[in-house]
Amino acid sequence: MQKHIACFALVVADYDEAIDFYVRKLGFELREDTDMGDGKRWVLVAPRGAQTAILLARAVDDEQRAAIGRQTGGRVGFFLHTDDFARDHASMLAHGVRFHEEPRREHYGTVAVFEDLYGNRWDLLEPAA
Repeated sequence: MQKHIACFALVVADYDEAIDFYVRKLGFELREDTDMGDGKRWVLVAPRGAQTAILLARAVDDEQRAAIGRQTGGRVGFFLHTDDFARDHASMLAHGVRFHEEPRREHYGTVAVFEDLYGNRWDLLEPAA
């Protein structure tokens, strides 16, 4: 049996501001935005062509709101691979994405840490050939 991760949830404060960030600033596609009633939505975003999507899950209580931006305890928890680091880094900067460092070359590729609109840390990474 073949398996893959279809999606994972990312707790957000607001659906629309999260959609705006991931679609407009990171260039992801909005795959689904379905009204589930009572203010709840099923919202999936993903890099174009990616198999795995992110489920943007709006926080509904104090415990969930406390997790926004800290889902991985302040560590880099998400890894966005690219085939053209310079292109995507420049685009993200032009769209106001905040990077924590200058790009650096590592044995595994070119990388820089950035944060999403809530402070979750991500690696933008072009893997080494």
